Amino acid sequence: MNDPSLRLRPWASLLLFFSAYSPLLIILIVKDYDPTHLAWLPRNPWLSGILLVVAVFSSIAILRSVKEIKSGLPVTVTKASNKSGDMFGYTIPYMLSFLRVDLGDWQTIISLMIFLSILFVMAYRTQTVFVNPILALAGYMLIDCTFKRGDKEIQAMVVTRTPLAIGTSYRVERLSHYLYIAATPDELKPKEKFDDE
Repeated sequence: MNDPSLRLRPWASLLLFFSAYSPLLIILIVKDYDPTHLAWLPRNPWLSGILLVVAVFSSIAILRSVKEIKSGLPVTVTKASNKSGDMFGYTIPYMLSFLRVDLGDWQTIISLMIFLSILFVMAYRTQTVFVNPILALAGYMLIDCTFKRGDKEIQAMVVTRTPLAIGTSYRVERLSHYLYIAATPDELKPKEKFDDE
């Protein structure tokens, strides 16, 4: 993989995880907003500021890293079905936004940290951190795909910004055992042939 930031190491996975919940962090900041404050600041400005930095940095980092993937293994798609609906599984914890969350209550903060820690461990263990709603908002899809590389046929999930056409060749980068990301040098347009095949 050309971009080491995309290897599913713990710190990279944590960054991906934070980006997946960056909208939730923004919602929590909005709920902490105090309209009676003279400076128009949240009730807990330091914590809200940290959440804002984490949300913005993680989202920008993942979108920039994914966009910079320009190479990979040449493969030919034989089967493909859209599984982008699986990304909605990340929206379940967003139900927290409908509850009263006091960022100034240490018990609430610790409980939230424990909850998110469990979700992170599950996502990391199952290698699903790339099933990310931020990528979905940016136009990326999750495709259940079967493709060939030489005589070998592989079935995996592929993150891609363009629909994968059966019989068409693409370049894919391996992210984990059953997860790839599709990219081509030509603005993610499919290519019928590769010089190095």
